Amino acid sequence: MTEVVSPFWKSSHSGQENNCVEVADTAPGGRAVRDSKRPTGPLLIASRGSWHAFVRQFA
Repeated sequence: MTEVVSPFWKSSHSGQENNCVEVADTAPGGRAVRDSKRPTGPLLIASRGSWHAFVRQFA
């Protein structure tokens, strides 16, 4: 299992309508993503390379 090593923060792209995505750093340098309405729910884990490719699509 990938270790989450930072607090979760709200994505700047989440908007104001409670459709929030939260992101945290993982031990190998990737990101963990979760739904803010389900903080104990499942996490989507992205590797460093996958996360950077994802972010580049919206930059």
